[in-house]
Amino acid sequence: MVRPRTNLAQYLGALQDYFAEHQVVPSITELSALWQIAGRSWTHRLVQRMKEAGYLEESPGRRLRPGPRFFERTVADTVRAGLPEAANEAPVQTLSIDRFLIARPSETELFQVRGDSMRDAQIAEGDYVIIERRSFANPGEIVLARVDGEFTLKFLARDKEGFYLEAANEAYAPIRPVHGLAIHGVMVGLFRRAASARRAFAEPHASNR
Repeated sequence: MVRPRTNLAQYLGALQDYFAEHQVVPSITELSALWQIAGRSWTHRLVQRMKEAGYLEESPGRRLRPGPRFFERTVADTVRAGLPEAANEAPVQTLSIDRFLIARPSETELFQVRGDSMRDAQIAEGDYVIIERRSFANPGEIVLARVDGEFTLKFLARDKEGFYLEAANEAYAPIRPVHGLAIHGVMVGLFRRAASARRAFAEPHASNR
């Protein structure tokens, strides 16, 4: 066991890994073991510093829980998708992925994509789309809509005949409602695991609407 270092990054990283596996912040005794610190007083000091920095906070029952900055990730630099270039190792900012993608948590849902009808919009099977629930949308937005009793993810479009849904894959014809079209929500973000994304774009597969 050793005394804690002044930099919180290593301790925060170990705690984030623990939380990702167990979905709970450990007790002070468990934190001492996790951080390999001799003495609970040093652990208490580290916890206090993490509270002050916004990484931890206390629940109403005085149990530790993640604070508003706990899930921030370091944005180290921009990276080119073309020719390689020298990396800038100095972190410039931090970013909470959840806050970046979700503006209205109470009105936000996740849906996993099936099919390849939105392939040309870079939406592949297995991706998770972030849908903000609302009953209205503008033409050109990607919407989760209920059309003739079935849900589908498509571009909302409009012409002289009215609103209809359009795929991002020329193999699929536009969908014009027969009995009705209702907007469930609008897509505001997307995420995927990189390995599954490569398979999704490389392998042809059958799909639904």
